[in-house]
Amino acid sequence: MTEEIKEQDTTVPEEETVETPETQAGENAAPAEDAAEPSKKDKKREEKQLKDENKQLTAKLAEATAALDKAKAELTETTDKYMRVCAEYDNFRKRSAKEREGIFADAYSDALKEILPVIDNLERAANYTEPDKLVDGLQLIFKGAGDMLAKLGVEAFGEAGDKFDPNIHNAVMHVEDEAIEEETVVEVFQKGYKKGDRIIRHAMVKVAN
Repeated sequence: MTEEIKEQDTTVPEEETVETPETQAGENAAPAEDAAEPSKKDKKREEKQLKDENKQLTAKLAEATAALDKAKAELTETTDKYMRVCAEYDNFRKRSAKEREGIFADAYSDALKEILPVIDNLERAANYTEPDKLVDGLQLIFKGAGDMLAKLGVEAFGEAGDKFDPNIHNAVMHVEDEAIEEETVVEVFQKGYKKGDRIIRHAMVKVAN
């Protein structure tokens, strides 16, 4: 019995190492620090990139602001020029209208001054009682009327034998006569008048077909 006890193994077994969270944290501490270092570098790189982008955006904003200010200045200048031109044109239009009114009034007055002597002669002729003097007075009036038209630059037209021209003649009658050439004015019922190239009144005529 005693021998059996002596023969038993008295070796104390080695203690087993038990991994705890603290132990694991100690073992992984070094790799964690190594992983943190690249993150800082990336963060600095991102910050630098953001600063560069901010500088670029600031420069572009300053450039756009300067362009906008220039455009506003040009718009203001253009608007001022436009307003001045409008004002000048309005003044010119009013001045031209007034001048036209003055020219028309002057021309109207000048024409009336030339007509008044004819009216005066008509009044004198109306006082004549003797036929011979009345005829003489009418002839003077007719001559005075012709002189008046000549001073005004008005020319009478329309004579028998003229070639018919629809631009200046108004054919109110037609006649067939083999002895007369076609489109010939046979008779003038009312003379026409013109001033330069402007027709004041067409001649009223009879035309041969």
